[in-house]
Amino acid sequence: MPRYRLTVEYDGTGFVGWQRQPTGSSIQQALEDAVFGLCQQRLDVTAAGRTDAGVHALAQVAHVDLPRDYTADTVRDALNFHLHGKTVVVIEAAAAAPDFHARFSAIGRTYLYRILNRRAPSGLNRTRVWWVPAPLDLDAMAEGATKLLGHHDFSSFRASECQAQSPVKTLDVLSIVRQDDELHVRAEARSFLHHQVRNMVGTLKLVGEGKWTPDDVASALAAKDRKRAGPTAPASGLYLTGVKY
Repeated sequence: MPRYRLTVEYDGTGFVGWQRQPTGSSIQQALEDAVFGLCQQRLDVTAAGRTDAGVHALAQVAHVDLPRDYTADTVRDALNFHLHGKTVVVIEAAAAAPDFHARFSAIGRTYLYRILNRRAPSGLNRTRVWWVPAPLDLDAMAEGATKLLGHHDFSSFRASECQAQSPVKTLDVLSIVRQDDELHVRAEARSFLHHQVRNMVGTLKLVGEGKWTPDDVASALAAKDRKRAGPTAPASGLYLTGVKY
């Protein structure tokens, strides 16, 4: 069965997340239903990362094994035809090597977190940003972010339901820039713990508000205790923006 690599964009609002669940609509189920529409077979679609409910993607990567050869354009266009009406789109399809695996072949993942930082809420992006009306100190947040870079035990930023075998990860990039009324937090690593990005963003917000200092971020990291770090930022502001192979 030939393998195809899919690059997928979606608005995660209203979905239970990537992974199939007993109840509720998932991104995976939407794609697998579209695959069934193409080839009349129930086949698994595997993603690079299992995004949570409400989390979005600009370039999620997935793979699927189809029963026969199709052109890449046919796969993309047929899946999008069967996805009509859903906030899920296959941007690109491409033939992949038999040993390509969307999850296990990945060597890096990039996330973007959007904070709308102004007094007025958003009329257009309520489900796509975290609205924080209080002023945030960008420089202090950026200094706090530097305390998290590198190879660490990130237990303080790990969800209790995380299934990773080890809390030790290497955070390659954690940058913050202001773009008009928004703060954009960008995180890059080979892989992340469950809720790690959202927990880091929630912690940095405390620094931006002046409730914490950058050194408090370092202390939270060293504690290796989830209770010592900040709150979990809402799913609405988080985007998977790319996967490296």
